[in-house]
Amino acid sequence: HKYEVDRAVGATEFGLNRFVAEPGQRVPWGRHAHPDHEEAFYVISGTVAFTVGPLDEAETVQVGPGEIFYVPANTYQTAVAVGDNQLEMLAVGAPKSTDSATIEEKCSECGEVTGRDFDVVDAGETYVLYCDACDAEVDRLVSGS
Repeated sequence: HKYEVDRAVGATEFGLNRFVAEPGQRVPWGRHAHPDHEEAFYVISGTVAFTVGPLDEAETVQVGPGEIFYVPANTYQTAVAVGDNQLEMLAVGAPKSTDSATIEEKCSECGEVTGRDFDVVDAGETYVLYCDACDAEVDRLVSGS
């Protein structure tokens, strides 16, 4: 689940999100990059595995409680909760005005490495992602409350 703290407090210059995930869950998108937006992640509890970099050269780093992980702008990344405990993590990104994401990963239906289109459903609580190549639904991401 993603809790948009920045919206709740009216922040306009930086994004602040709280993520809660069970082991094995992705946080929050698949493989993505923010072209003009950098992020720092602080793990409160649990462990997260970040995989960053170009598809053929990506490296994975595990980050645990009390640790911070930085992702530069325009760097592809994925994050997955790992281990035995629930993950709780804060993400800070800036500038907020440029937090758009480019999603690019292998489609489970057609196998193409493509971007994703998405629809927002359930009164803005759920993002439904579709493959750019074949239009198959490939993921659903649920916001918190």
